[in-house]
Amino acid sequence: MPLSAIKARQTEDGNALLRGLAAYGSAELVVRVTRILTVIVIARRLSPELMGAAALALSLFELVRVLANAGIGQRIIAAPEALLAATCNSAHRLFWIWCPMITVLQLALAALLSATQPAAAAMLALLSLVYLTMPAGLVQVFLLMREGRLTTTARIGATQTLADHLLTLVLVLAWPDPASIAFAIVLPKLLTTPIWLAAVRRARPWVRDAAAGFVPAAGFVRFGAGVLATEIAGAARAQIDKLIISALLGVKALGIWYFAFNAGLGITTSFVSAFGTVLFPWLCKAIDREARALRYRRGLLIGLAVFLPMTLAQVLLAPIYVPLLFGSQWTDAAPLVALLGLAALPMVASAATTAWLRADGATSLDAAISTTATIAALAALALAAPHGLSMAAAAYVAGLALILVPATIAVFTRSTAGTRLSSPLPSVITNKENFA
Repeated sequence: MPLSAIKARQTEDGNALLRGLAAYGSAELVVRVTRILTVIVIARRLSPELMGAAALALSLFELVRVLANAGIGQRIIAAPEALLAATCNSAHRLFWIWCPMITVLQLALAALLSATQPAAAAMLALLSLVYLTMPAGLVQVFLLMREGRLTTTARIGATQTLADHLLTLVLVLAWPDPASIAFAIVLPKLLTTPIWLAAVRRARPWVRDAAAGFVPAAGFVRFGAGVLATEIAGAARAQIDKLIISALLGVKALGIWYFAFNAGLGITTSFVSAFGTVLFPWLCKAIDREARALRYRRGLLIGLAVFLPMTLAQVLLAPIYVPLLFGSQWTDAAPLVALLGLAALPMVASAATTAWLRADGATSLDAAISTTATIAALAALALAAPHGLSMAAAAYVAGLALILVPATIAVFTRSTAGTRLSSPLPSVITNKENFA
């Protein structure tokens, strides 16, 4: 292929990634503005104690919800064209088995919680109904991602989240009782699920092709085990910190930490997640492993170029915008917002590396890195928490960086050298027998 054609293809590849990032970024911007307004209203209506109670329920919900991402959908994205229909059939069947199991698990957790936290238990039980609507639209979502229709998926996700926040605002303002405001925070997550379901089914019609049959579940299990372990580690990293703060410093400290986490790292976390969401199907579209490795390296550098100035601005301006936007009662939380915001940089590097390792079939290695980072961050947090929230935040970020940065450098270096990383799994892109 002529050099000019190669350069043109590389430029188009980079532009495709940037278009995906722009789609998700603009959608997230709208969502974040609405979320900030929601947090402003909630922060002015709730005390740190009540904020902490709501945080407990939401943290448990997020921990359980991560189980829904068991790597089933990623198999649709990575499936060879000849096996796509059969893979979708199998994925659809597995979704309808897996999601109801998650519902039962969350109901059981709510029952255990009811003895000590009846309100949180009621919210958790209510939110378990979300999983019963998901299987009817999950195949469609991953087909949209496989086809590169990221603008559509971004718009659907933003629409649902926007409706969630707006409904939260309405309920918070409508319910004068502070105790009821906690339900106003979680109830919209259930009420807006039909919006998502109707939108994805309309955007990508799909019906099961009975003639195509099924692919064996063993391929889903082998690939999904690593993906699920990584997702669980990420959820633990994002949620167990709140449980540690609550146990060591009390509910009031948890309320301050929860606010700082959402006003700082929470603002960039969704952007980082969107980056990984866009990058994975972009890597899967590469013609071979060498091209995929090149895309990974370019994607990582683009991600850092985008997130570095965003993170620095958020960190440096925290003392100004926190009291201005959220009220003077949260002024003392500004240093926490700044410290936690620094975690976005190792996280964006990790998101790129996760996408590469999954595309290369090394999901077990990805799980090992993510689990080690989670243990390091939470252990550092637990050790530093008795010395105050600022020390806890600094230790949490340091624990993440200590693992994720060297791991990303190692994976980046080996991808540059063209070395296949050790993994019990073959590449999900190049080996059709991985589906057999």
